[in-house]
Amino acid sequence: MAFGWENFKQKTMKAYQLTIPAENKPCILAQVTSILARKKINIRSATISSFGDSGFINLIVDNPKQGEKALRKEGIEVELKEIITVLIDDRPGGLDDLLQVLCTEDVNIENGYGFVIESRKHAVFVLDVTDAARAEDLIKASGFKTLTPQELSEIEPFHYVGY
Repeated sequence: MAFGWENFKQKTMKAYQLTIPAENKPCILAQVTSILARKKINIRSATISSFGDSGFINLIVDNPKQGEKALRKEGIEVELKEIITVLIDDRPGGLDDLLQVLCTEDVNIENGYGFVIESRKHAVFVLDVTDAARAEDLIKASGFKTLTPQELSEIEPFHYVGY
């Protein structure tokens, strides 16, 4: 069932990701996911990046504040970071259209990643920027739709067929 993108309301609700600095060694990610699973916190999106002996785990979860609390209680260093989630076209240049808006206005992107939700139709790009309020205003003024935390949690990613 396709999500009704045309029915999006432009609310101002902040979305968050959990950012976890981590050593680049086995079982670190499993430790994090185990804690969240025990607390019944659903992981909606994950990225893992490393550079040498360390890196970062970025998670979008259904209850970020509870996720942060659960990880801290278990001694895991974690930061709750405000993010902007933007609906973009899934086509060549779709991401570039968004990034040119931000570049023109000198918005610094500290972290970003995306995923397709409807092949050749829609994708979501997640942005961690230095000035989220300003960036979100620029994004909306340029005609892009930003997603509320509820809209983000209701997304059902594109299901690959034929594999």
